[in-house]
Amino acid sequence: MMDSEHNNEPRPRASDAPGAGAGPKGPLSGVKVLDISTVIAGPLSSTLLGDLGAEVLKVELPGVGDHLRQLPPHKDGKSLWSKVANRNKRGITLDLRRPDGVSLFERLLPRYDVLVENFRPGTLDAWGLGMQRLTQLRPDLIVLRVTGFGQTGPYRNRPGFARIFEAMSGFVNLCGDRDGPPMYPGFPVSDALTGLFGAYAIAAALLHRDRNGEGQEIDLSATEAMFRVLDFMAIEYDQLGVVRGRQGNLNAYSAPSDVYVTLDGKWVALAVSAPTVFRRLALAMDRTDLLEDEDFNTNAARIRNRERIEQITRQWFGARSMQDVESVLRRHEVSFSPIYDIRDIFSDPHFADRNMIIPVVDATLGPLRMQGVVPRFSRTPGEVWRAGPEPGEHNDQVYGDELGIDLQTRESLERDGVI
Repeated sequence: MMDSEHNNEPRPRASDAPGAGAGPKGPLSGVKVLDISTVIAGPLSSTLLGDLGAEVLKVELPGVGDHLRQLPPHKDGKSLWSKVANRNKRGITLDLRRPDGVSLFERLLPRYDVLVENFRPGTLDAWGLGMQRLTQLRPDLIVLRVTGFGQTGPYRNRPGFARIFEAMSGFVNLCGDRDGPPMYPGFPVSDALTGLFGAYAIAAALLHRDRNGEGQEIDLSATEAMFRVLDFMAIEYDQLGVVRGRQGNLNAYSAPSDVYVTLDGKWVALAVSAPTVFRRLALAMDRTDLLEDEDFNTNAARIRNRERIEQITRQWFGARSMQDVESVLRRHEVSFSPIYDIRDIFSDPHFADRNMIIPVVDATLGPLRMQGVVPRFSRTPGEVWRAGPEPGEHNDQVYGDELGIDLQTRESLERDGVI
């Protein structure tokens, strides 16, 4: 149910929407991406490229579509997640398991610079679309292969989703209370990170192709992507023998670092990793004595005496309202933030000033809002020019106008479940 505050927020109009169907624009303008991947990581890679101007064509299975469409949230039967995860793409349907589908794919592929896929290793080979055939069709093709465990190794054929990759990477073992079970975040973090790795890997491969004239295959494991960003965990074990575990909301490398509740029940995050920031916090709390106390005057000392410094900090926050906390900490330039929910983000003036919540007009749902483009380019800014397409929305445009397949043939292919 939507609350009254949300209902009273101004809705975007078609005239407000940037691009409003104008087409791709940004530093990757001219790059063409064929996306046959599903769910989150692969589609996010290509969407991030689309945000920066690449022309992306999303391919889905006829009658079924991307599995992402089955995941909530939905409105009027339409997948809201897909509207963002597949924004800045055109969409067609095509069954690559069928010989006629492979034939159509082979006509499409030479027009594209990049192919994004996330099937289990060997799947495309079984359909006659291994790397040898792909590079016959487009010799300088860049192929991003997104899998759970990579193209090689004993686990290469294992199925998996974000929760599996987050568990195996060691990430989930870091999350949760010290004496409680491992806990997952409320979002598939490994899929998002893998999508980012995929987008930057493609950009790097495009640069290499521009310099050397050759394409290449990119082997991207979601488990490895999640493991890679756990920066110090491997070297800490290698050099110190430490197996890091759960610490609740406590920061692994600084103190104080919990989340704190104010007198009026608001939650606050605090970051005092630098000595100068702890000094500001001590001044803000009127506890300059902490700066002279050997139990607290260095970060290492505060970590050794973590419970005592956390108790001092919890008491200070708990005795003040959020308004008082914000006033004092901002005056002393302490690094902190109220813990936002999505309503807070929508009403925050900084997000508004940075245009991070932007209006987009969708053909089926009308005006809607989503995140803006990240990062920002000074000379070639990206743009959101459309929300994610419906399955097969651009079949006539791609198969008819671009491939020159006549209407009668298209209708036959559709009846047969090929498109």
